[in-house]
Amino acid sequence: MDEQEFGVLVRTIRQKAQILRRAGVRHHGRAEERLPTTTAPASGETDDRVAQLAALSREVAGCTHCAELARCRTQTVFGVGNPYTELCFVGEAPGADEDAQGEPFVGAAGQLLTRIIEAMGLNRNDIYICNVLKCRPPGNRTPAPDEVANCRGYLERQLALIRPRFICALGAVAARTLLDSTLSIGRLRGRFQEFRGIPVLCTYHPAYLLRNPEAKKDVWDDIQILMREMGLKKAEG
Repeated sequence: MDEQEFGVLVRTIRQKAQILRRAGVRHHGRAEERLPTTTAPASGETDDRVAQLAALSREVAGCTHCAELARCRTQTVFGVGNPYTELCFVGEAPGADEDAQGEPFVGAAGQLLTRIIEAMGLNRNDIYICNVLKCRPPGNRTPAPDEVANCRGYLERQLALIRPRFICALGAVAARTLLDSTLSIGRLRGRFQEFRGIPVLCTYHPAYLLRNPEAKKDVWDDIQILMREMGLKKAEG
């Protein structure tokens, strides 16, 4: 087993542990205030999305469609979280920290996203997080159109396996990719859009908020729209 396969195995085990906790094997928090998730399959029923996601992750790890990205990456960054979630956050592309650790949103922008998720009364184990691109663009530049096109199929297959009830698109690249739109994130945010029948709430990327903290209010307004639709209450404290 190589390092990439070991990483996939570790993430798969963690995801299965999360599913068991949600099935009541281990009490974790106040269940009535947590995000409702798609029920894990009962014994004897078939739902192999965890295995299929692991297989897709291995396929992504071997991808060389974008020669520059494949040459410069430390590793691919597939996604992390609960595969039975109702909510998926989709970002733009991995940064330096994500490229090093193999997990999306672990740098400064990821820490801000974690605080947003916690303000919703959730934690990162309740939801699923991924990016449009699975490789870091050199210098954290904006993904090129051909790179987005090359990776779009992976994202669509990933979302088809997870089957979330809601998607939160973080930033213009994610919003435009999912919605096949050329509109700015400012024009797309503040109301629900749709991706293959799934409601999509678009908002600014956490990295943008680090540069423009005055936009945090807009993001919180957007998140509250999402929370109302999902039936979530704002976290206390």
